[in-house]
Parts: sequence; structure tokens; C-alpha cells
Amino acid sequence: MTLIVDSETVSAAATAPESTVDAVEATLEDDKEPQNPLTEKFTEAEWKALKEFRSTLPETFKEAFPEQDGAGSTPYNLWGVTISPLKPKDARVSVVLMKFLRARNLNPAEAKDMFISTLQWRKSFKVDDVMKEKFPEDIFGKLGITYGKDKDGHPIAYNLYGANKDLDAVFGDTQRFLRWRVAFMEESIALLDFETVDQMVQIHDYEGVSMSDRTQASKNAASEASSIFQGHYPEFLAKKFFVNVPSFLTWIFWIFKPFLSAATVAKMSVVGSGPKVIGTALLPLIPANQLPKKYGGDADGF
Repeated sequence: MTLIVDSETVSAAATAPESTVDAVEATLEDDKEPQNPLTEKFTEAEWKALKEFRSTLPETFKEAFPEQDGAGSTPYNLWGVTISPLKPKDARVSVVLMKFLRARNLNPAEAKDMFISTLQWRKSFKVDDVMKEKFPEDIFGKLGITYGKDKDGHPIAYNLYGANKDLDAVFGDTQRFLRWRVAFMEESIALLDFETVDQMVQIHDYEGVSMSDRTQASKNAASEASSIFQGHYPEFLAKKFFVNVPSFLTWIFWIFKPFLSAATVAKMSVVGSGPKVIGTALLPLIPANQLPKKYGGDADGF
């Protein structure tokens, strides 16, 4: 682990009288930022925004949990990272907070609002309880799978939309589907260390999906899930591939493309069908031994 300090403080230490050395050393200690490979990539503008955002954490937690005594000083665990409002200097905490800042163009006030909204949503949605819930294996067992890593160590999450043709079973209970989908997302995030990796690759496989599969219930569930992930899971996507995409879904994607940010579009790729075509798109990023044969790799897969 390396540390950074403010250059002005270093300069002051070099010229300070001996009588003030102890005070300067204490200041240097206070200015040190714990670092890891991810924080070392932060820009100067990102560090500035982070320090401002971080300074508001006691107030932020009070606003997020107004009914909780001592909320402004109570540590909170988010995605396996403990955030202490009064002692927030931690490299992994910096990585988590930076997600909210980047999602809001480094605007600390807007990042704060998003962070509060996320904390309150997690409480109302009862995410901890969702993670303990047992979902029917015959309904959801094949819909979401994490398998392998890309060349940068990002875990790969597969969403297999055609794996269960019983749409009433999958989407009939919208809230149960959303709980399962959030649980799958949380399980995928648990594979991130927030030291070297804080994002994942997603592969959305539409094999076997037809127009008849787009029921009102499935569209409502997809819309609600998208809203949850956009609002409460910022900057977790390294790359997203849509594979085995039917022509009607390709058309829909291009219709909505103008409404997506350039950064989001840059992370998304619509790929054709078959191992050779899919492999051509995925193998530059994913080692063959980490990619199932049905997607053009060498792994037995799932």
C-alpha cells in the first residue's frame, strides 16, 4: 500500500523551524491518503470531489437514517466495505464513494443525493433479507450465472433470458423476480475486491427469445429492474455484450441508442449468433479458457 500527501504540506515541512516539526508531522499524517491500485488511478479532479463528498458523510448518514440515533457516527457496510462516517479515510471506501461521484459527473451534492437514495432504498427493499431468501431453483436457477473472468480480472455475469420458457413463473410475481435479480447482482458484486477490481462484465444471452416472450409482465419487471440498477448500483459495468440477439431486439437497441450517454454506449456491444461470431467479439477481452465453448471459447462452461 502506498500513500500520498499534499505537496504544499511537504514544502512547509521542509522549511519549518525545528520547534514546529512535530505539528507538521502530525499534519502530514492527517493528509495521507490510503491507496490501492484503483485509487492510484484517480485524477486530481476526482480526489478533490471525493474529499468534499467524504466531508459530508456524518450529515449524509443522518439524512439517510433520520430515525436512527447516532446515524452520523455509526459505520455502515455497503457491498462488503465498511464506511465509517467519522473515519472515512480508507482506500476501499474511496473506491465505493467514487462510484457515486462518477455517476454524477463528480458533483458532490448530486452524488450525496444518490448515495442517500441508495441507502434508503436498501433499507426499504430489505436487501439483507433478500440475500437470505431461497428462490426456486427450477424457476431461477438457470437465468443468472457467474462464470470466469476477463483479462483484467473482471468477473463475468451471464443473464440467460431464454433459459426458462415459463414466463408466468419467472415474471408473474414481479416483486419476487426483482428480489431474485437484486440477489444475483449482489452475489456478483461479492466477487469484487474493491482493491484491484470494482466492475464486472455482463453477457446478456437472448438465445431462444422471441417476440411472444415480451409479455407485459416481463416488460414491467425489466423496467423496474433497470430503474433499480441505474439508481442504486453505479459504475459497476466494465463491458456489456448482447449475444444471440433476435433482429427485433437489435432494432429496439438502435432506436434507444440516441438516448444513452456516450460512455454507456461505449461499454455496450450487440453481437450476432453462434460460437464463431460471438467468440470474435469476446475473445479479445476474455481468455479462451474462461469462456464457454458455446460462446467461442475453450471452457466447458455451464
